[in-house]
Amino acid sequence: MVTSERAGQPADPATLVDVAALLRAFDDIVPDPSDPAQRVAFGTSGHRGSAFRGAFNEAHILATTEAICRYRELRGYDGPLFLGRDTHALSEPATRTALEVLVGRGVDVRIASDELGVTPTPAVSHAIVVANRDLIVPPSDAPASSGRGLADGIVVTPSHNPPDEGGFKYNPPNGGPADADVTGWIQDEANRLLEGSGRDGVEGIARIEADRALARAGRHDFLGEYVGDLPEVIDLDRIRSSGLRIGVDPMGGASVRYWAAIAERHRLDITVVNDRVDPQFGFMTYDWDGKIRMDPSSPSAMAGLIARRDQFDLALGNDADADRHGIVTPTAGLLNPNHFLSVAIAYLFGGGGGGGGDDGAYVARPAWGPDVAVGKTLVSSSMIDRVVASLGRRLVEVPVGFKWFVAGLVDGSLGFGGEESAGASFLTRDGSVWSTDKDGIIADLLACEITARLGHDPGVQYEQLTTSFGAPVYRRVDAPATPEQKAALGRLSPADVTASTLAGDPITAILTRAPGNDAPIGGLKVVTANGWFAARPSGTENVAKVYAESFRGEEHLERLLDEAQALVAAATGSTSRR
Repeated sequence: MVTSERAGQPADPATLVDVAALLRAFDDIVPDPSDPAQRVAFGTSGHRGSAFRGAFNEAHILATTEAICRYRELRGYDGPLFLGRDTHALSEPATRTALEVLVGRGVDVRIASDELGVTPTPAVSHAIVVANRDLIVPPSDAPASSGRGLADGIVVTPSHNPPDEGGFKYNPPNGGPADADVTGWIQDEANRLLEGSGRDGVEGIARIEADRALARAGRHDFLGEYVGDLPEVIDLDRIRSSGLRIGVDPMGGASVRYWAAIAERHRLDITVVNDRVDPQFGFMTYDWDGKIRMDPSSPSAMAGLIARRDQFDLALGNDADADRHGIVTPTAGLLNPNHFLSVAIAYLFGGGGGGGGDDGAYVARPAWGPDVAVGKTLVSSSMIDRVVASLGRRLVEVPVGFKWFVAGLVDGSLGFGGEESAGASFLTRDGSVWSTDKDGIIADLLACEITARLGHDPGVQYEQLTTSFGAPVYRRVDAPATPEQKAALGRLSPADVTASTLAGDPITAILTRAPGNDAPIGGLKVVTANGWFAARPSGTENVAKVYAESFRGEEHLERLLDEAQALVAAATGSTSRR
């Protein structure tokens, strides 16, 4: 990937999105359902796109919201629907449109009661979990009557994506990202409405005027509930008594008021270094490709906070809906997400000893039983595998997508689920479910707990892990791919790999199904004792993603990537290379 010369530089005001034009495009552009790029398409995290390109417009929201109402009727869900949004420009009109349909259909909608009116994804997930705590969430094939009283939710967010994009995702009663069978049903129904006309199309969807819908919607104290419950999942007393100086950059996102409330409610030394909420996100530095992207795992997007790392014991960031974490330490700078996942797992399932006023060894989460497992996506670091093996725990390796962790978090069989793109969630301290969607806030706070407990930050902890398990190098490469080439990549099988070695090492596994749940991975993973690569098509862009990791250094990683891309090119008929 070629890095832009603007990467890490402050945004030029002349390049910022024209918000007024974007909002006009949301209202005025009518998507063409014959164009695949303008249809409703649920990827791993809902439907996303730009209003300028006819991919996220009012018609999409009308159709998708109506489809969700019909799905709720099919399943028998009649409890409250928690509706949250982030601070992207398109999130406000999309939420308004969704509210017009939901209230018009008689749904018991609950929106944020605070002044700003934005809600992080993990706060919506936690609200659903709390509302359904004493109810049994049935499987998707259960009769409709079993869904009575259950709550679910919608979050209007494109996560970390650029300011001209919008996003819309559905969380069923388990609180997490919906399974493919659910999103597939909603997607197909929404597209049928986009294709229809009159009463059978978008024009026929019942809705009420926005002001009336807002007046009739219920209110929910997402902020108070989430912030008040945090001691269930994080040892805030330990953080407070340590006196840690914590800096936070919410990146203009939905967590901005949450961090201020956390500091006040729990008496933590937190400085919110940027409390601006600006739909242009003009305070950001450019990401690696010269775009504005609120990615807390990107050194370019986090350049401003990294520059202030010596002012704090820990500096933390979140993306626009706070489902991703970013952790900056004085010793290591911005931690690679894989590094923090490894440290978090080692701490939560093991603990440690010494430092921070502790004498001897201890267990960080003693209520978690010995059968509680660790979940990771198959493109996350193999350092996790080595850490988990050393702890004597079971590893559950799943395809890309946080939805694969939901069931295990609900029933407590998974203590932790994490993915390489800086998304994670974990159980409460007593072993019950907290949130079943990614939670960047508790991940950031866990970094604080680790530092307070051990007396040194997660960057130091990761270095200690490399002494025991080796120091892997990891990289992802995106190459252009047509829809046909992406389809071919998704159809790869073990038979397509004829080699017996990879980068000089014997191949030990060729995977097209995840070992943790036997689900198709939509691509291929090839493993050796010293490294691996995985190739899969993007769910939202016309690119093929190739991930690789080596425990033998950069030169070996280059060999892995070269051989991986040659295999992908041969299998898909592509000539694109990095």
